Amino acid sequence: MRVEVDQSGKIGDTKVPTVLAYSNGRQYAVLIPVTVKRECLHRLRRQGKAGKTIYIRLFAIGLYFLLKDHIHLISSILIDLEYPGKDGDIKLYLTNLFRRSGIKFNPSIIRFGQIGKKSRAHLKAFTVFSKTQQPDKRMSVKQLLAEY
Repeated sequence: MRVEVDQSGKIGDTKVPTVLAYSNGRQYAVLIPVTVKRECLHRLRRQGKAGKTIYIRLFAIGLYFLLKDHIHLISSILIDLEYPGKDGDIKLYLTNLFRRSGIKFNPSIIRFGQIGKKSRAHLKAFTVFSKTQQPDKRMSVKQLLAEY
């Protein structure tokens, strides 16, 4: 199965939640509530973590939770360009998360590109973001920081 992945609400914007969604034959969305993002960022900064790396890693962790239970069904992943120039870092972090958890995963199935507003992944992310649909998974501080 080929999937497209989109995000609504940037990880670094602590005024809005973040929703990561994939779609094709199936749809799935992960919600990172505002309070969870703020607490994660607060704890990471207290540990001396800083810069855009925090956001890139949290994005990769969100992708991991979005994909991990379905990765065995996926043959190709197209991730929307959310952080231009950071594709390699995102792919590396995501690959390391799968390896660390013992999930078989071929990193070559990941590509980055423009998804577009008409994508079903965009529509799924937006409907969860705008609260017209419920997320399939709601992330907690504990879950995110355990993978950081």
